Amino acid sequence: MPSLPLRLGVNIDHVATIRNARGGRHPDPVRSAYLAAAAGADGITAHLREDRRHISDGDIARLANEIQLPLNLEMAATEEMVSIALRHRPHAACIVPEKREERTTEGGLEVAGNMDALRPIVARLVDAGIRVSMFIEPDPRQLDAAKALGAPVVELHTGSYCDHEGAARDHELERIRAAAAHAAAIGLECHAGHGLSFDTVKPIAAIGSIAELNIGHFLVGEAIFIGFEAAIRHMRALMDEARR
Repeated sequence: MPSLPLRLGVNIDHVATIRNARGGRHPDPVRSAYLAAAAGADGITAHLREDRRHISDGDIARLANEIQLPLNLEMAATEEMVSIALRHRPHAACIVPEKREERTTEGGLEVAGNMDALRPIVARLVDAGIRVSMFIEPDPRQLDAAKALGAPVVELHTGSYCDHEGAARDHELERIRAAAAHAAAIGLECHAGHGLSFDTVKPIAAIGSIAELNIGHFLVGEAIFIGFEAAIRHMRALMDEARR
């Protein structure tokens, strides 16, 4: 199968984390979205958490109204978040697991074991014209469940791949490759993300059935040293090199 075009979604959550550490308006995550667009990003991702620890409701409203790139709203499967998504109508909504006590998303959503609860949420978002994605582990059981729910997209959790080294990382990479192939075989668009850096992105970007990578925390951190646009441009170049 020929490789798909590979998009880069830039997650701007941690620009808001820095702002919120002191309060006020600086740095502005919406400004970072404009910079990401100038640097070659194909979309903007923002996770509106229940505790509003980084992105705020006002940020989502501004992003939905002001930016030209597609907005991907990461959200928990709750009535509050569904209502917000239906109000702002982002291009996409990625349903993620969420626990108040976690520092960051700790793994993929358990779709197969929660289909009855997830089915009406997916249906409402799809009916509103929002592209629904399920953030899952690279597990065929979870992919099959996402397909059965009617979600057109899955995003594979790459955190374990990034956290491991050597043979263990190779094993995780093979799991991601197999899951991406399975997604293509059952008609799902496949994305990937979580923890990707300059050092880890190329093997993932080289998987031809993955259509999009979503990367955020590393890019915001690297911006301290080389600037946000430079970090995004270098990530984009590594992705393109791997895909070629």
